[in-house]
Amino acid sequence: MPAKRKAPVVDGRATKRIASGAATPISMDGDEEYDGTSDEFDEEERQAPRKYDKVVQRYQPATYQKPAAAASSHGDAASHLFKSTRNFFNETLKPDHHLRPLWIDPANGKVVLETFAPSFKQAQNFLINIAEPQSRTTNMHEYTISPHSLFAAVSVGLTEQDIIRDLELFSKTKVPANIIDFVHEVTQSFGKVRLVLKHNKYFVESNDASVLQMLLRDPVISSTRVDDTEDLQTDKAAKKGNLTIQGTAQARADKEAMQQAEAAQKRDEEDESDDEFGGRDAEKTMTEFLREEEDDEDTDLVHSFEIDGNQIQKVQEHCNVKLNLPLTEEYDFRADDINANLDIDLRPNVQIRYYQEHALSKMFGNGRARSGIIVLPCGAGKTLVGITAACTVKKSAIVLCTSAMSAVQWKEEFKKWSNINPDDIAIFTSGEKESLREKAGVIICTYSMVTQNTRRAHDSQKVMDFITGREWGLMVLDEVHVVPAEMFRRVTERIKTHSKLGLTATLLREDDKIKDLNFLIGPKLYEANWLQLSEEGHIARVQCAEVWCPMTTEFYKEYLEAKTTNKRSLLSTMNPRKYQACQFLIDFHERRGDKVIVFSDNVYALEKYAKGMTKPYIYGDTGQREREIVLQNFQQNDAVSTIFLSKIGDTSLDLPEATCLIQISSHYGSRRQEAQRLGRILRAKRRNDEGFNAFFYSLVSKDTNEMYYSSKRQAFLVDQGYAFKVITHLNGIERMPNLAFNTQQERMTLLTDVLLQNDTTGDVEDIKDDLFSDRNVSRAKKKGSGVRRQAGTLSSLAGGDNMAYMEHDKGRNPNKALAKPRNTFFKKNAAAQARRAKAAKDFADQV
Repeated sequence: MPAKRKAPVVDGRATKRIASGAATPISMDGDEEYDGTSDEFDEEERQAPRKYDKVVQRYQPATYQKPAAAASSHGDAASHLFKSTRNFFNETLKPDHHLRPLWIDPANGKVVLETFAPSFKQAQNFLINIAEPQSRTTNMHEYTISPHSLFAAVSVGLTEQDIIRDLELFSKTKVPANIIDFVHEVTQSFGKVRLVLKHNKYFVESNDASVLQMLLRDPVISSTRVDDTEDLQTDKAAKKGNLTIQGTAQARADKEAMQQAEAAQKRDEEDESDDEFGGRDAEKTMTEFLREEEDDEDTDLVHSFEIDGNQIQKVQEHCNVKLNLPLTEEYDFRADDINANLDIDLRPNVQIRYYQEHALSKMFGNGRARSGIIVLPCGAGKTLVGITAACTVKKSAIVLCTSAMSAVQWKEEFKKWSNINPDDIAIFTSGEKESLREKAGVIICTYSMVTQNTRRAHDSQKVMDFITGREWGLMVLDEVHVVPAEMFRRVTERIKTHSKLGLTATLLREDDKIKDLNFLIGPKLYEANWLQLSEEGHIARVQCAEVWCPMTTEFYKEYLEAKTTNKRSLLSTMNPRKYQACQFLIDFHERRGDKVIVFSDNVYALEKYAKGMTKPYIYGDTGQREREIVLQNFQQNDAVSTIFLSKIGDTSLDLPEATCLIQISSHYGSRRQEAQRLGRILRAKRRNDEGFNAFFYSLVSKDTNEMYYSSKRQAFLVDQGYAFKVITHLNGIERMPNLAFNTQQERMTLLTDVLLQNDTTGDVEDIKDDLFSDRNVSRAKKKGSGVRRQAGTLSSLAGGDNMAYMEHDKGRNPNKALAKPRNTFFKKNAAAQARRAKAAKDFADQV
């Protein structure tokens, strides 16, 4: 048997051997088994010990040096994973840092808050005032200090010193100098100039005349001024007083005190009849005179100049972005003697929750109505916040909604929570065109009716003239995040309003236009904590789950071979395994007494699922009467426990009875839609079950684009503290009786039907008269000019829809058939005819 040869050594190590079996240990320093005669191997053998000596010496403890890539001055194994610009090891911790809950990133103004710290509650209340929440999970919260958040902080009465003092109090380290400078720079410029509506005209006012003179030297601002005089208008500043928000404990106490005061006054009036010398009257007159003199001495002066009402947004944006002097919109409604008062109050038994009171206190903090945005979860009472604001202002109010159905619900909520006269509420939609009978009232309309540019019918134009021809004390904008900037400009140009209140649950857009709302409406005044409200029982506790449904072999084969996005989307939605999972979950939750909503953006899938399971369904083309019957049975009939809804139910339906939601088809990666659909089951339930009392399932076809979009959709809810449980197998689904598509023949029949559908069947639903539907507008050909206007959301332009860029040759007639290849014989014949025709023409010219 020949002796074994040792493998050659490369750089101090044995080379890998190519063998079919497992690797075996190799001797590194013995040569007794080698009897080869190659000089190459002999030289390697002589060099090997010296190479190993170098390796061993290199890694001796006394001579060891860390590789350059892993070098760190802190001697730990993780430092090299972080960028040098993000190294904060040199920050000195305060001795009691473990008791302080937050840390400030000096680079970008982000604040990290520990929820387990002893002073968490106090720090959280402080940060809500000065920063914008980005992520609020169970143990850690993240906020961002921005100019708009600091503007909101100053507007509610916080000073620069208050902000810096509290940051120092709660911070684990010393507050960075650049953060202090940032707070100083932003806060000193806020509140110097205000935008005020008087007598249906807009004025820029300030207590400092020099600030207005500086603005007028700016060419952009001066070009918007109405009068050409250099003088400013000067008036006495209105006094600010304390304000009590309706529906609070303080409001009830003030009402009782007022009743007692009225009773005391009545007794005094009865006693005055016995005072024959009128001593009490003289004393009362003297007291009022002295009080008026004291007020005159303390009265401040306010200066102003008028600007063009059609250029409001231009002035606001220029002051905010270029001049760093944001215009605040405040309305002293109690001093408004021009506009008629509205007789409206909350009903005596209505008491708003603490977070609603906190939100409204940000709006009315200084005794005036401040324009801004309030963010509350679905089901947390946004509508009641808007109604309470209208009851506090007590002037004419206009409410803008996204759909006619939402307008009807707002009207019913006004009648439910307030004592307003039904004749003082009107609806202005495409179907209803009511008008107000009194001088003051509430009108509810849709965005599309207000911003319509085409010629209106006589009744519509009459109502629109009424809306644009008067001043409104309050404008409430529902689902404000969906309003495109240009559309909102048209709204504010046409409707003169003293204050604006934006309401939304998801201040999200898939583009970067959300920041435009800061100067179009105002800063974000308040944003509630979803997880906290859930733990306190104000909204339901929801178990979120993502169910992975494997694609069947035949469906996945067609999915991989599909040429269009719509066809792939339809195949993944109609996955038989997803259908079975939906059927199993509906059966499971119906047996435990839950009311189930199933959502599908695709109408074909909606009908297939609903008809296959014999369940009622509603989509865009469902008649109003049929909708009412289905919803009424779902709410009141125990035999109807499940309904299927298209995306028309994302924001327009209020179904507090629903406790389970199943999503089988969605709109790509829309975070807003995910949060809005979760909101359908967030209404606090009557049941007092321990643990979770609502369930949210998102059915996803495995190994498809749905998994990618699903992770994007969940981003917002994860930042709110929700956790998605992944379910790869539903226990007991194999034993379910009458499980659909359990045989190969049934699945092939379904696949055949899906493949026979045209490409548009896989598109999202087209909802008529829904201006803000997240859809790619109809591709149907329209007659007329080559330019047309279409409505859609900005998220569509950000890639939310299945749009594709295509080149078009506008110079070519689309109806003209393209030239086709011709036979050689016909080409020669055509050429001969052309020559004969040319010769005949030349002969005729000569004659």
